[in-house]
Amino acid sequence: MKGGDFAFNLLAIREMLVAELGLLNFSFPVAHVYNPLVYAVKQHECYLTRYGKGRKEVLFLGMNPGPWGMAQTGVPFGEVGMVREWLGINGEVGKPEGEHPRKLVEGFSCRRSEVSGRRLWGLFRSRSVAPERFFSRFFVLNYCPLLFLDGDGGNITPDKLKRSEREPLLAVCDEALRRTVAVLTPDRVIGIGAFAAARAEIALTGVGTPVGRILHPSPASPAANHNWEEKVLLQLREEGIEL
Repeated sequence: MKGGDFAFNLLAIREMLVAELGLLNFSFPVAHVYNPLVYAVKQHECYLTRYGKGRKEVLFLGMNPGPWGMAQTGVPFGEVGMVREWLGINGEVGKPEGEHPRKLVEGFSCRRSEVSGRRLWGLFRSRSVAPERFFSRFFVLNYCPLLFLDGDGGNITPDKLKRSEREPLLAVCDEALRRTVAVLTPDRVIGIGAFAAARAEIALTGVGTPVGRILHPSPASPAANHNWEEKVLLQLREEGIEL
């Protein structure tokens, strides 16, 4: 498969996600749903076409967008500074329907920094220097591309949705992950945190792609706030992965 074919297939998966997720409905406590694959489509497609070329040794899999990361830039774990300065992706970002006033999408004008993204991409940058070197072996995606907010602007993770609304969402995201793995043919998938690793195990049952896990970089995790980078490098070495 040529490099352009890889990117073309990833774009087709994006289109499938947009179409099928657009058919789903969510109710209380969900008050707002942001889909950066729609309003930050240029940036997300740039990420896929620029860095999704060729097969990958490892697919790093996150859970879903953070309000100051992918929700702003369209890039997984997309802390504004890292996306603009290291990945070289920029440009005007649109608006989701029904924004929450406390979680406005300001795109690359956003002054908030997503700690998880800064930590994750900071680690990759420190080990690879140039993004092309990193992406020649690795790729990063989120399992679910949707951000869910309650009426107060609080984050609702996919596992906290009502079962009747969660299961159709997981079915769509499971299928997208299987298709992505079929395109990129990684040697293994590494879940960034427990949720992503668990969903990868379920979605890839019978596929034969091993699934591992690293500590999520979120500051909400006490373990991540002390030597996160050293802990993750050790976990990766135990998986046989050297950045």
